[in-house]
Amino acid sequence: MIPKDPDFYKELLDQMSDGVYFVDRHRRILYWNQGAFRLSGYSAEEIVGQCCQDEILCHVDYEGRNLCQTGCPLLTSMHDGGEHTARLLLRHKQGRRVPVSVKVQPIRAEDGTVVGAIEIFADDSARVEAGRRSQEMKRLAFLDHLTQLPNRRFVEMSLGSALGEYQVHKDPFGILLFDFDNFKAINDSFGHACGDRALQEGARTLHASLRPGDIVGRWGGDEFLAIVRNINAETLTRLAERCIALVAQTAVPINDGERISLSISAGAALVHPDESAEELIHRADELMYQSKNSGRARATIE
Repeated sequence: MIPKDPDFYKELLDQMSDGVYFVDRHRRILYWNQGAFRLSGYSAEEIVGQCCQDEILCHVDYEGRNLCQTGCPLLTSMHDGGEHTARLLLRHKQGRRVPVSVKVQPIRAEDGTVVGAIEIFADDSARVEAGRRSQEMKRLAFLDHLTQLPNRRFVEMSLGSALGEYQVHKDPFGILLFDFDNFKAINDSFGHACGDRALQEGARTLHASLRPGDIVGRWGGDEFLAIVRNINAETLTRLAERCIALVAQTAVPINDGERISLSISAGAALVHPDESAEELIHRADELMYQSKNSGRARATIE
Protein backbone atom coordinates (compact mmCIF):
# COMPACT_ATOMS: atom_id res chain seq x y z
CA MET A 1 0.00 0.00 0.00
CA ILE A 2 1.34 3.42 -0.97
CA PRO A 3 1.65 5.72 2.06
CA LYS A 4 -0.52 8.85 2.17
CA ASP A 5 1.78 10.73 4.52
CA PRO A 6 2.95 13.97 2.77
CA ASP A 7 6.39 13.55 4.37
CA PHE A 8 6.84 10.34 2.37
CA TYR A 9 6.45 12.22 -0.92
CA LYS A 10 8.69 15.01 0.32
CA GLU A 11 11.41 12.44 1.03
CA LEU A 12 10.96 11.00 -2.48
CA LEU A 13 11.33 14.46 -4.04
CA ASP A 14 14.39 15.15 -1.90
CA GLN A 15 16.05 12.02 -3.29
CA MET A 16 15.76 13.30 -6.86
CA SER A 17 18.92 14.66 -8.46
CA ASP A 18 16.78 17.26 -10.27
CA GLY A 19 15.65 20.47 -8.64
CA VAL A 20 11.92 20.76 -7.94
CA TYR A 21 9.96 23.72 -6.64
CA PHE A 22 6.34 24.91 -6.52
CA VAL A 23 4.99 28.44 -6.75
CA ASP A 24 1.56 29.94 -6.19
CA ARG A 25 -0.23 32.33 -8.57
CA HIS A 26 1.96 35.17 -7.31
CA ARG A 27 5.09 33.15 -8.03
CA ARG A 28 5.81 32.86 -4.32
CA ILE A 29 7.93 29.74 -3.71
CA LEU A 30 6.09 27.22 -1.52
CA TYR A 31 8.40 24.20 -1.77
CA TRP A 32 12.09 23.68 -2.58
CA ASN A 33 13.66 20.22 -2.65
CA GLN A 34 17.20 19.05 -1.90
CA GLY A 35 17.99 18.72 -5.60
CA ALA A 36 17.25 22.42 -6.03
CA PHE A 37 19.59 23.12 -3.11
CA ARG A 38 22.39 21.04 -4.68
CA LEU A 39 22.06 22.78 -8.05
CA SER A 40 21.61 26.35 -6.80
CA GLY A 41 23.40 26.47 -3.45
CA TYR A 42 20.27 27.93 -1.80
CA SER A 43 18.61 25.96 0.99
CA ALA A 44 14.84 25.68 1.42
CA GLU A 45 15.07 27.98 4.45
CA GLU A 46 16.56 30.72 2.26
CA ILE A 47 14.14 30.30 -0.64
CA VAL A 48 10.68 29.26 0.58
CA GLY A 49 8.45 32.31 0.93
CA GLN A 50 10.47 34.35 -1.57
CA CYS A 51 9.06 35.37 -4.95
CA CYS A 52 10.97 34.12 -7.98
CA GLN A 53 10.46 37.48 -9.73
CA ASP A 54 12.71 38.96 -7.04
CA GLU A 55 15.56 37.50 -9.11
CA ILE A 56 17.05 35.28 -6.46
CA LEU A 57 18.08 32.81 -9.13
CA CYS A 58 18.21 35.46 -11.87
CA HIS A 59 17.22 33.17 -14.73
CA VAL A 60 18.54 34.31 -18.11
CA ASP A 61 18.35 32.70 -21.53
CA TYR A 62 21.33 32.17 -23.83
CA GLU A 63 20.74 35.56 -25.44
CA GLY A 64 21.14 37.21 -22.04
CA ARG A 65 17.44 38.12 -21.57
CA ASN A 66 16.27 38.31 -17.94
CA LEU A 67 13.43 35.77 -17.72
CA CYS A 68 12.40 36.72 -14.19
CA GLN A 69 10.88 39.91 -15.59
CA THR A 70 9.98 38.92 -19.15
CA GLY A 71 9.36 35.45 -20.53
CA CYS A 72 9.17 33.51 -17.25
CA PRO A 73 8.22 29.89 -18.09
CA LEU A 74 6.32 29.54 -14.79
CA LEU A 75 4.19 32.60 -15.52
CA THR A 76 3.60 31.48 -19.10
CA SER A 77 2.47 28.06 -17.92
CA MET A 78 0.01 29.56 -15.41
CA HIS A 79 -1.39 31.90 -18.06
CA ASP A 80 -1.94 29.40 -20.87
CA GLY A 81 -2.29 26.21 -18.78
CA GLY A 82 0.29 24.37 -20.87
CA GLU A 83 3.58 22.61 -20.29
CA HIS A 84 6.75 24.42 -21.28
CA THR A 85 10.41 23.51 -21.59
CA ALA A 86 13.44 25.76 -21.81
CA ARG A 87 17.20 25.80 -21.60
CA LEU A 88 18.55 28.63 -19.50
CA LEU A 89 21.11 29.73 -16.95
CA LEU A 90 20.50 30.22 -13.25
CA ARG A 91 22.75 32.12 -10.89
CA HIS A 92 24.28 29.91 -8.22
CA LYS A 93 24.56 31.27 -4.68
CA GLN A 94 28.32 31.50 -5.21
CA GLY A 95 27.77 33.70 -8.26
CA ARG A 96 28.55 31.36 -11.14
CA ARG A 97 26.12 30.61 -13.94
CA VAL A 98 24.71 27.06 -14.06
CA PRO A 99 23.17 25.81 -17.32
CA VAL A 100 19.90 23.99 -16.67
CA SER A 101 17.13 22.39 -18.67
CA VAL A 102 13.70 23.32 -17.33
CA LYS A 103 10.28 21.70 -17.52
CA VAL A 104 7.27 23.63 -16.19
CA GLN A 105 3.61 22.70 -15.87
CA PRO A 106 0.65 24.24 -14.06
CA ILE A 107 -0.78 22.98 -10.77
CA ARG A 108 -4.57 22.72 -10.79
CA ALA A 109 -7.16 22.59 -8.05
CA GLU A 110 -9.88 19.93 -8.08
CA ASP A 111 -12.13 22.20 -10.17
CA GLY A 112 -9.39 22.63 -12.80
CA THR A 113 -8.42 26.16 -11.77
CA VAL A 114 -4.71 26.90 -12.11
CA VAL A 115 -3.43 27.66 -8.61
CA GLY A 116 0.28 27.60 -9.22
CA ALA A 117 3.03 25.89 -11.16
CA ILE A 118 5.80 23.35 -10.66
CA GLU A 119 9.27 23.60 -12.17
CA ILE A 120 11.71 20.71 -12.51
CA PHE A 121 15.22 21.74 -13.51
CA ALA A 122 18.21 19.55 -14.28
CA ASP A 123 21.91 20.23 -14.67
CA ASP A 124 22.58 20.85 -18.37
CA SER A 125 26.34 21.26 -18.06
CA ALA A 126 27.19 18.00 -19.84
CA ARG A 127 25.18 18.95 -22.94
CA VAL A 128 26.64 22.46 -22.99
CA GLU A 129 30.17 21.11 -22.61
CA ALA A 130 29.57 18.54 -25.36
CA GLY A 131 28.35 21.33 -27.64
CA ARG A 132 31.39 23.41 -26.80
CA ARG A 133 33.71 20.49 -27.55
CA SER A 134 31.89 19.86 -30.83
CA GLN A 135 32.33 23.49 -31.87
CA GLU A 136 35.98 23.39 -30.85
CA MET A 137 36.54 20.22 -32.88
CA LYS A 138 34.93 21.85 -35.90
CA ARG A 139 37.07 24.94 -35.40
CA LEU A 140 40.24 22.88 -35.10
CA ALA A 141 39.35 20.91 -38.22
CA PHE A 142 39.64 24.14 -40.21
CA LEU A 143 42.60 25.64 -38.37
CA ASP A 144 46.29 25.44 -39.18
CA HIS A 145 47.87 24.75 -35.79
CA LEU A 146 51.16 26.49 -36.50
CA THR A 147 49.93 29.79 -37.92
CA GLN A 148 46.40 29.85 -36.39
CA LEU A 149 45.07 30.81 -39.83
CA PRO A 150 42.47 28.77 -41.75
CA ASN A 151 43.91 25.58 -43.21
CA ARG A 152 43.82 24.35 -46.79
CA ARG A 153 40.53 22.53 -46.30
CA PHE A 154 38.79 25.73 -45.18
CA VAL A 155 40.35 27.78 -47.99
CA GLU A 156 39.22 25.23 -50.57
CA MET A 157 35.66 25.38 -49.21
CA SER A 158 35.72 29.19 -49.23
CA LEU A 159 37.03 29.23 -52.80
CA GLY A 160 34.25 26.86 -53.87
CA SER A 161 31.71 29.18 -52.25
CA ALA A 162 33.18 32.24 -53.98
CA LEU A 163 33.06 30.45 -57.34
CA GLY A 164 29.45 29.43 -56.79
CA GLU A 165 28.44 33.01 -56.01
CA TYR A 166 30.37 34.24 -59.05
CA GLN A 167 28.57 31.82 -61.35
CA VAL A 168 25.16 32.94 -60.07
CA HIS A 169 25.63 36.64 -59.30
CA LYS A 170 28.83 37.46 -61.23
CA ASP A 171 30.34 38.99 -58.09
CA PRO A 172 34.00 39.55 -59.05
CA PHE A 173 36.74 38.08 -56.91
CA GLY A 174 40.37 37.13 -57.16
CA ILE A 175 43.00 35.13 -55.35
CA LEU A 176 46.50 35.90 -54.14
CA LEU A 177 48.97 33.03 -53.90
CA PHE A 178 51.96 33.89 -51.70
CA ASP A 179 55.20 31.98 -51.31
CA PHE A 180 58.03 32.89 -48.94
CA ASP A 181 61.29 33.65 -50.69
CA ASN A 182 64.34 31.57 -49.74
CA PHE A 183 62.42 29.79 -47.02
CA LYS A 184 64.53 26.63 -47.33
CA ALA A 185 67.63 28.70 -46.63
CA ILE A 186 66.05 29.96 -43.39
CA ASN A 187 65.37 26.40 -42.24
CA ASP A 188 68.81 25.17 -43.29
CA SER A 189 70.73 28.08 -41.77
CA PHE A 190 68.81 28.75 -38.57
CA GLY A 191 66.77 25.61 -37.92
CA HIS A 192 63.15 24.63 -38.21
CA ALA A 193 62.13 26.46 -35.04
CA CYS A 194 63.22 29.70 -36.67
CA GLY A 195 61.40 28.68 -39.86
CA ASP A 196 58.22 28.10 -37.85
CA ARG A 197 58.52 31.54 -36.26
CA ALA A 198 58.98 33.05 -39.71
CA LEU A 199 55.77 31.40 -40.91
CA GLN A 200 53.89 32.55 -37.82
CA GLU A 201 55.03 36.17 -38.12
CA GLY A 202 54.46 36.21 -41.86
CA ALA A 203 50.97 34.76 -41.41
CA ARG A 204 50.06 37.46 -38.86
CA THR A 205 51.31 40.14 -41.23
CA LEU A 206 49.35 38.79 -44.20
CA HIS A 207 46.17 38.57 -42.14
CA ALA A 208 46.60 42.16 -40.94
CA SER A 209 47.43 43.44 -44.42
CA LEU A 210 44.20 42.32 -46.06
CA ARG A 211 40.70 43.73 -45.68
CA PRO A 212 38.38 42.48 -42.91
CA GLY A 213 36.22 40.43 -45.29
CA ASP A 214 39.13 38.76 -47.09
CA ILE A 215 40.18 35.21 -46.27
CA VAL A 216 43.79 34.10 -46.08
CA GLY A 217 44.94 30.66 -45.04
CA ARG A 218 47.90 28.36 -45.15
CA TRP A 219 47.85 26.52 -48.45
CA GLY A 220 50.75 24.25 -47.61
CA GLY A 221 54.37 24.49 -46.53
CA ASP A 222 55.35 28.14 -46.93
CA GLU A 223 52.50 28.96 -49.32
CA PHE A 224 49.45 31.03 -48.36
CA LEU A 225 46.33 31.67 -50.41
CA ALA A 226 44.00 34.64 -50.02
CA ILE A 227 40.48 35.00 -51.44
CA VAL A 228 39.51 38.63 -52.02
CA ARG A 229 35.95 39.48 -53.05
CA ASN A 230 34.39 42.50 -54.76
CA ILE A 231 37.67 43.31 -56.41
CA ASN A 232 39.09 44.71 -59.63
CA ALA A 233 42.59 44.45 -61.09
CA GLU A 234 43.72 47.74 -59.59
CA THR A 235 42.61 46.89 -56.06
CA LEU A 236 43.95 43.34 -56.32
CA THR A 237 47.35 44.71 -57.35
CA ARG A 238 47.33 47.23 -54.52
CA LEU A 239 46.50 44.54 -51.95
CA ALA A 240 49.24 42.25 -53.24
CA GLU A 241 51.82 45.02 -53.13
CA ARG A 242 50.75 46.04 -49.63
CA CYS A 243 51.15 42.47 -48.37
CA ILE A 244 54.60 42.19 -49.93
CA ALA A 245 55.72 45.55 -48.51
CA LEU A 246 54.50 44.81 -44.99
CA VAL A 247 56.01 41.33 -44.92
CA ALA A 248 59.32 42.90 -46.00
CA GLN A 249 59.15 45.03 -42.85
CA THR A 250 58.68 41.92 -40.69
CA ALA A 251 61.76 40.50 -39.01
CA VAL A 252 62.24 37.32 -37.01
CA PRO A 253 64.72 37.13 -34.12
CA ILE A 254 67.49 34.52 -34.32
CA ASN A 255 70.52 33.77 -32.19
CA ASP A 256 72.36 36.52 -30.29
CA GLY A 257 69.65 39.10 -30.88
CA GLU A 258 70.05 39.12 -34.65
CA ARG A 259 66.99 39.36 -36.84
CA ILE A 260 66.30 38.16 -40.35
CA SER A 261 63.90 39.97 -42.68
CA LEU A 262 61.19 38.12 -44.57
CA SER A 263 60.24 38.29 -48.21
CA ILE A 264 57.34 36.90 -50.24
CA SER A 265 56.41 36.67 -53.89
CA ALA A 266 52.82 36.64 -55.12
CA GLY A 267 50.69 35.61 -58.03
CA ALA A 268 47.40 37.55 -58.33
CA ALA A 269 44.57 36.26 -60.51
CA LEU A 270 41.08 37.56 -61.15
CA VAL A 271 38.54 34.81 -61.80
CA HIS A 272 37.60 34.15 -65.42
CA PRO A 273 34.15 33.04 -66.61
CA ASP A 274 33.69 29.24 -66.57
CA GLU A 275 37.01 28.79 -64.73
CA SER A 276 37.32 25.98 -62.20
CA ALA A 277 39.01 26.31 -58.84
CA GLU A 278 41.90 24.15 -60.06
CA GLU A 279 42.37 26.32 -63.16
CA LEU A 280 42.29 29.53 -61.15
CA ILE A 281 44.85 28.24 -58.63
CA HIS A 282 47.09 26.90 -61.40
CA ARG A 283 47.08 30.30 -63.07
CA ALA A 284 47.91 32.07 -59.81
CA ASP A 285 50.69 29.55 -59.19
CA GLU A 286 52.27 30.25 -62.60
CA LEU A 287 52.04 33.99 -61.95
CA MET A 288 53.69 33.54 -58.58
CA TYR A 289 56.63 31.71 -60.18
CA GLN A 290 56.92 34.52 -62.69
CA SER A 291 57.40 36.83 -59.71
CA LYS A 292 60.08 34.48 -58.32
CA ASN A 293 61.91 34.36 -61.64
CA SER A 294 61.71 38.15 -62.01
CA GLY A 295 63.67 38.81 -58.84
CA ARG A 296 61.30 37.87 -55.97
CA ALA A 297 59.49 40.16 -53.48
CA ARG A 298 57.01 41.22 -56.12
CA ALA A 299 53.56 40.40 -57.51
CA THR A 300 52.49 39.40 -61.00
CA ILE A 301 48.83 39.89 -61.84
CA GLU A 302 46.59 38.66 -64.64
